Amino acid sequence: MKWSIHELSKYRQNGMPIDTKVQLEEVKKRNDEIRHISPVHVKGHCTFGASQMTCQFTMTATLTLPCARTWEDVEFPINVDAVEIFSWIDPELRGNDDEDIHYIDGEVIDMKPVLEELILLEIPMQVFKEGSEGQVQGGKNWSYSTDEDVARQKESGEQKVDPRLAGLAKYFDQTDE
Repeated sequence: MKWSIHELSKYRQNGMPIDTKVQLEEVKKRNDEIRHISPVHVKGHCTFGASQMTCQFTMTATLTLPCARTWEDVEFPINVDAVEIFSWIDPELRGNDDEDIHYIDGEVIDMKPVLEELILLEIPMQVFKEGSEGQVQGGKNWSYSTDEDVARQKESGEQKVDPRLAGLAKYFDQTDE
């Protein structure tokens, strides 16, 4: 999704429709939790001013992320509505407080980095695979407990002693002689 500014001048009257699929494999290098990304469908419309392009679009894709409990693949659909402004105004005339504007140096507008940023912002902290609640049992020197398991332990009064601290518990049971 690259356009030269000169090429875009023919869309100045009616704007430019966007309806394309883009492959953004580079986003996996920026976040190693993304195992796979489907082709990103971008659909929208761009309008033009004297020295800027305003694009209003919807971006949809499916990310494959690891389950936080089982580390298995989870498909996570994303659907982003965005309005992005690209400007090729002279560097001396640019304001310092315009964080919402993507300034273009040169003659080419490249939308891929903006799409990558929007995808990275959509990634949740954790995803869980459906039905993974009871699948995790534990491993060597660790265990998994649900809130219900902890409540049952407190009700029955049983206290699990960490095997690494068992010797310390015996120390307090001894009386001073």
